[in-house]
Amino acid sequence: MKRTLSSAVVILFSASLQAQGSKDKQALPPGRQDIEKLCGCYEVEFKYAETFSPDPAYKFHERDEISGGIELILPIEASDKKIVLQHLLVITDSMIIKHWREDWTYENPTIFRYQGNKLWTKEQLTPEDVKGKWTQSVWEVSDAPRYQGASEWIRTDGKTFWQNTSDAPLPRREYSVRNDYNILKRTNRLTLTDFGWVHEQDNQKIIRHQGSDKLLAEEKGVNSYKKTDESKCAAAKAYWEKNKAYWAKVRTAWENYMSSHTSVELKDTEAGKPLHQYLTDLAADFAKGKVKPQEIDATIKTSLEKFIGRDQTVAQSQ
Repeated sequence: MKRTLSSAVVILFSASLQAQGSKDKQALPPGRQDIEKLCGCYEVEFKYAETFSPDPAYKFHERDEISGGIELILPIEASDKKIVLQHLLVITDSMIIKHWREDWTYENPTIFRYQGNKLWTKEQLTPEDVKGKWTQSVWEVSDAPRYQGASEWIRTDGKTFWQNTSDAPLPRREYSVRNDYNILKRTNRLTLTDFGWVHEQDNQKIIRHQGSDKLLAEEKGVNSYKKTDESKCAAAKAYWEKNKAYWAKVRTAWENYMSSHTSVELKDTEAGKPLHQYLTDLAADFAKGKVKPQEIDATIKTSLEKFIGRDQTVAQSQ
């Protein structure tokens, strides 16, 4: 009799836990679990090709640009209405590159909209503008802003996807080799698949001058993320454990600045070095003990200030 009663208690307890788990999942905002599915260890392949230009004399740039490798996407902050995903590139077991970062925020009322020429301005959205929507905020290797956009996660015809169009600065693969346009109008579509997910892009390369836009060319991008053995990302996980405290401080420094300003304007380089190089070098010095823990916050702030141009501080009454 005791065994039967004990077994019944275990079964009831397990059922209670399962019911609670189901209830917790149902309480999450729609789309929250879809974002979690972006995480993991992936074999990645990036493909881009210019497809059209309104100018018959336009000379297309590289039309079959392919690159790839191993990438870890790690959830580094998580709550019901926000999840922060850090991308890490695995070059070798001893060479890991902190890649871009994406923050997902549910019904986020504030975004920084890219205006061109490395200038972002703060914009307040109405509750109606963001109802049921997730804002994807994409950040540079240095955790500087890139672009933000809000949309719902959609389920239709057996597909699950999120899609948004936002203005953005040139990606590194472009700004390192050309300067004939200054806005990349990105239509990003993230689609979950049985092998992982696909980031599809339909981009317009825009010349913006004095409030007028001219289309230079259009581009198609297909970036595939195929799940692979987690062991291939072990070095990236070890790297992040060692460096996550430092990069958390960098994120905090950016959050403090952006929460107290209505715009962000950045310089490309200072003394011949880009911001991400300053911060990566500082990370190495901090790990080696060359910068004291009590000095690191101020040192990060000083590094950012070298690159921040004109700005407008938020009024104290706001």
